[in-house]
Amino acid sequence: MMSSATDRDRREAFRPLGAITIVAFVLSVPVANWMVLNVGSTCFPDGPCLIPVWPGVLAPSGVALAGLSLVLRDLVQEEVGVRWAFAAVLVGAIIAALVASPQLAVASAGAFLVAELADLLIYTAMRRRGLFVASLASSMVGLLLDSLIFVLVAFGSMDLLLGQSLGKAWMVLAATPILFLIRRRSRVVAARLA
Repeated sequence: MMSSATDRDRREAFRPLGAITIVAFVLSVPVANWMVLNVGSTCFPDGPCLIPVWPGVLAPSGVALAGLSLVLRDLVQEEVGVRWAFAAVLVGAIIAALVASPQLAVASAGAFLVAELADLLIYTAMRRRGLFVASLASSMVGLLLDSLIFVLVAFGSMDLLLGQSLGKAWMVLAATPILFLIRRRSRVVAARLA
């Protein structure tokens, strides 16, 4: 009971950060879809645009934001709770379907929904083991699911699976320590307010 009240108080104190993380998370989907069709070192007619993620390995350019979205979802859950995180996943999937090109709509929305829900479930189950472990484990499972579903549905082939997975993994590895620092800073501020 006491931890529930503490969580509620913490969430009330950080509404602006919670709102910012929700907006960033939800916007990561349409921006990633736009990038796939418009930004890259190599662009094919009607997409995708590709970027290097390892020597000789290319991936659709949206991988950076797709990987970041997994960590942002964890931050949403930390700041405003699992219900808001679940709602943000649903909104993100709807936006992915509405704003993506016809070619990417089903792939993007389906991959996003499955990967982010898996991330939410694994993160919630593992959170008691620590923020960093939970975020890293849930994001890795999410990125693999997202990559597999996206490349199969969007491109009908697994040719870009390695690049998709590597690109997202790089972003998860870069963003997870930042999540930890943001969360740590939130706790310091909360302690000062108490």
